[in-house]
Amino acid sequence: MPSGNCELSIVIPVYCEQESLPELYRRVTAVLNGPATISSYELIFINDGSTDRTPELLREIAKADSHVKVLFLSRNFGHQKAITAGLDYCMGRAAIVLDADLQDPPEIIPEMLACWRQGNQVVYATRRRREGEFFLRTFCIRLFYQISQLLTDTYIPPNAGDFRLLDAQVISALKELREENRYLRGLIAWVGFRQSSIEYDRPGRFAGRSKYSIRRLIRLALDGITGFSNRPLRVASILGIMTTFVALGLMLWVIAAHVFSPQTAAPWGWTSLMVAILFIGGIQLLCVGMLGEYIGRIFNQTKGRPLYVLSEKLGFAPEPYDP
Repeated sequence: MPSGNCELSIVIPVYCEQESLPELYRRVTAVLNGPATISSYELIFINDGSTDRTPELLREIAKADSHVKVLFLSRNFGHQKAITAGLDYCMGRAAIVLDADLQDPPEIIPEMLACWRQGNQVVYATRRRREGEFFLRTFCIRLFYQISQLLTDTYIPPNAGDFRLLDAQVISALKELREENRYLRGLIAWVGFRQSSIEYDRPGRFAGRSKYSIRRLIRLALDGITGFSNRPLRVASILGIMTTFVALGLMLWVIAAHVFSPQTAAPWGWTSLMVAILFIGGIQLLCVGMLGEYIGRIFNQTKGRPLYVLSEKLGFAPEPYDP
């Protein structure tokens, strides 16, 4: 869909955020209607299969405000695909992706717009501090960014989530990338363009619990690494070579023990055999798992299914193919 019909689009994926939604809408509209000098804007909410009162609240907001548009996905497709749907349908000369939990403060939108008007086509928000997050979660996130920098050729800014401004030209480039296993932070870094950053302190959630469990974070991390690098496969090859040399060393050690210490050869042989089996077996399983991750992603991509399915649209102009 073409962009440029308004100056700014705010893209907000929503999944079971009935407690945060009214406050989110109040704060976002206060900023957009304040001294930010925004000529025109649209708010695009993407309901990602919410099971609480979120759909009802979105309908009420859309009915009361002509700036609000809502995309209803037919089921829960996930955070990254919900953002993709919003970017596919936004009409602004720039778009800001904003989470609904108010951990991305809308009050820094004017600062992002100022950077954009200076010529930057991507403005991402970097977190200085994270409030209300457990140490283990924060440690795992930092570890992921360090590993990703080692394994990928694309520089992905650390401590920068999906909260960012994208120029219409960047959005147009992203629409060409229809990868099934989506990691938008990496895709945005990959397309390039002129990028800048601003820093902010990330507050805790306004209400409710994070929808990103440890399992989902691990899945997102795997998407980020395997989607932008084949180095894990090279690591598997190197481990195979190293394992071969270790196994050869163990074999020579067993033979030497049998020749020079025959009275201890049996127990030594049993120990070395078990060590070799467990070590080589572990390496093999690790390598097979790496191959499986890549093959699974190839399988998903070759099916050619749409990234998401819409069940309803509110506030959008009718299109020729609309029923």
